[in-house]
Amino acid sequence: MKVYFGINEFKKVNKPVITTGTFDGVHNGHKKIIKNLISKAKEIEGESVMITFNPHPRLVLFPDNNNLKLLNSLEEKISLLKKEGLNHLIIQPFTLEFSRLSALEYIRDLLVNKLGLHTLVIGYDHHFGRNREGSFEELQEFAQLYNFEIEQISALDIESVNVSSTKIRNALADGNVALANTFLGYNFGFTGNVVKGDGIGKTIGYPTANIELTDKYKTIPANGVYACLVHLENQIYKGMLNIGVRPTINDQNHQKIEINLLGFNGDLYGKTLTIELIDKLRDEQKFDSLDGLKSQLGIDQQNALKVLQP
Repeated sequence: MKVYFGINEFKKVNKPVITTGTFDGVHNGHKKIIKNLISKAKEIEGESVMITFNPHPRLVLFPDNNNLKLLNSLEEKISLLKKEGLNHLIIQPFTLEFSRLSALEYIRDLLVNKLGLHTLVIGYDHHFGRNREGSFEELQEFAQLYNFEIEQISALDIESVNVSSTKIRNALADGNVALANTFLGYNFGFTGNVVKGDGIGKTIGYPTANIELTDKYKTIPANGVYACLVHLENQIYKGMLNIGVRPTINDQNHQKIEINLLGFNGDLYGKTLTIELIDKLRDEQKFDSLDGLKSQLGIDQQNALKVLQP
């Protein structure tokens, strides 16, 4: 898959079959569209092209709304799309100027004139252009005018997957990572750097690494303890992850992400970890003492190992 950081970088190819959207999560619903895109390109001996946007349009259009959380970082999205077999991925910078393009300008000037659009593959509820003004009816008119084809994926076909980015975010907000993973078709996770902690875990026999996420817009699941897999320097370790405010230790209302790598004794400080969440073990809870916490962590470790069995 060739990656282009902007439409202007793209050189015209033979019979480009194009789809466009944010594709946050690259979930099973998105994969329906991508599968149709690739299939159509092969059928006409053309090439598959996806246009997506960075930053997410809502960050540009509603800059004062700080509540947006995304399922994927840009790097994760690129990695996931590579696995799907696309020929070309265009990551178009989304700016206020770009957002003001009319439906006509978007189709005629960008997709037809710059990219040489042959076929446009869209979902049944696709809208485009300034204020999402462009409808399927307009697309049909443009297709006749500018001589391109439209492949619309039916509502029945997409809804048969019964998944959306919102459903996945809601599952994660409930701590139901197993359900989120089913919707995604892969294990939800994130990447972060190990930063200095207070070392309390080490004193009770469960040293933890404090994780600082590399993407501030990344969705974080509900507070709790999770079984996970940890990627570190081409090795995969089993682990248990705590997301929360650590009420037994300090009662502070400051969320932290801490991970204990099972069977790992080295120094993690300054390392970058990629974590895949497999299942939630329990809610976060307050214990009367560190001994009570230590006892529960022993139970958590055994439960994590059961979940993570091959």
